[in-house]
Amino acid sequence: MRKLFTLLFLASIQVVFAQQPYYNDVDLTLTGQDLYYELQNKIDNASSSFNYGDNKDTMKITDKDPNNSNNVLLIYGYNDNDGNCVTDRTRNKNNFGGGNCEYNREHTFARSNANPAMTGSTGIIADPQNLRPSDQRMNNNRGNLKMAAGSGTAGPSSGGFYPGDEWKGDVARIMMYMYTRYGDRCKPSLNGMGSLQSGNDMLQIYLQWNVEDPVSEFEDQRNPYLENVYGNRNPFIDNPYLATIIWGGPVAEDRWNMIGVQDFAADYISVYPNPTSDVVWVSDNTSSPVETYAVYDISGRKVMHNTFNSSEKSIDVSNLDSGMYLVELIASEKRVVKKIMVQ
Repeated sequence: MRKLFTLLFLASIQVVFAQQPYYNDVDLTLTGQDLYYELQNKIDNASSSFNYGDNKDTMKITDKDPNNSNNVLLIYGYNDNDGNCVTDRTRNKNNFGGGNCEYNREHTFARSNANPAMTGSTGIIADPQNLRPSDQRMNNNRGNLKMAAGSGTAGPSSGGFYPGDEWKGDVARIMMYMYTRYGDRCKPSLNGMGSLQSGNDMLQIYLQWNVEDPVSEFEDQRNPYLENVYGNRNPFIDNPYLATIIWGGPVAEDRWNMIGVQDFAADYISVYPNPTSDVVWVSDNTSSPVETYAVYDISGRKVMHNTFNSSEKSIDVSNLDSGMYLVELIASEKRVVKKIMVQ
């Protein structure tokens, strides 16, 4: 895993959530592998007595349908009105079992895909962060197929299993949790298909799903309850941007506004034109003129840096590939980060 720079990722956000007190003793200034290990130490402090059977009751709360408290939502489900209970999205919370039109416990990271496999009744096999209600036949249809790219509703895809547009972000954040907590035992490639993000063991598809399917109100309700009854939270639900800091890839939602505090007023610093195909100009109507700059791609790799040598400040980006970049502008000990699009 490559060490990334926290300040150099900028996510477009509409709502900023407060950082949960659970993370008060976590050093969130760390990046890359250092942050991975910091979070691993934190979330590993969970109940050792919580057992597989406990999930039958826990799921009635963690997976409660926000629109009907008598129901749970079924992972991979998508249609309550097609006359086929296998595809149901919701089900009465008391209809638990192994019979037709009942739901059971789905290990999103399949038990047999872990190395070694999950066994027993406590520990990894009972981790409620990995377990979701699923129609028993849908659960069986998925089996231990690895997660794979796709679109639309859940089902087999390219020799694997696509969890569905509604659930792919949930799955990605569960996979990130499982890899962070259990390390090589739950490497993403053991339960998913596709290319790895450059320089580390995280699958690109999970980083992509983490961005494309943001955290929902339903997903948010899991952590507060599980913190109380199990002892930990899934950090990637609380802030999907943590995945960007650790593994790179496309920039995920930053729910804590980790880079939202600028050292000086961003309103007085502008870059234009934006988008651009050749040169971007910097206007710094401030008492602390910008002196140097650095340009980073979205994986955190520094691709340009230099010092401005005149009052007319420009950055030639004509040799960069098309895409989003982050420009760090520095004046003495102050800095600001701007997002630019290169066409």
